[in-house]
Amino acid sequence: MSDKAVFRLVTAISIFVFVVVVILNQKVLPRPDIMPSFVSGLPMLNAMLNGTCTILLLVSLWAIKRKNIALHKKINLTAFVLSSLFLVSYILAHYFMPDVKFGDANYNNTLEEGELAAVLGVRRVYLFILTTHIILAALVLPMILISFYFGLKNEVIKHRKIVRFSYPIWLYVTITGVVVYIMVKPYYPF
Repeated sequence: MSDKAVFRLVTAISIFVFVVVVILNQKVLPRPDIMPSFVSGLPMLNAMLNGTCTILLLVSLWAIKRKNIALHKKINLTAFVLSSLFLVSYILAHYFMPDVKFGDANYNNTLEEGELAAVLGVRRVYLFILTTHIILAALVLPMILISFYFGLKNEVIKHRKIVRFSYPIWLYVTITGVVVYIMVKPYYPF
């Protein structure tokens, strides 16, 4: 397969994933009336997958700094598989689950004025983290795919050029995925 064909495939996959996520978040698709029981465990599974990917990405960096290319490849392939499983789980969760918004459970008349201000302040931090997480997750997917392509082809110079950007973004996305889950967990209805 030529580089041009791979880039077209990467573009198609990235656009497809982006469109699916947008459609799910816009609530365009009809939702089932009953949420399957396994769905309530998906947010925690997603956080665990993200957390594991964070660790794997750090170990991958350690391995490549020690010139252990075989271990570096194995770890990155594992991180890629886990990130792919995350994507499937994320799509399932957002299809079946009701919307969960940070702070909604606290918007009632029982909060003192200072407590509400504190919740609103933390909500702003949460929304900033969530927004950067979502935007960077969408941007990093094609970069990850292309960096894998160059890495698997053993085109080290091209691989390094893109990894300089994709690695820190992927790491940030995996870390903030866990942070977002921890922050919004108290507001899940289950």
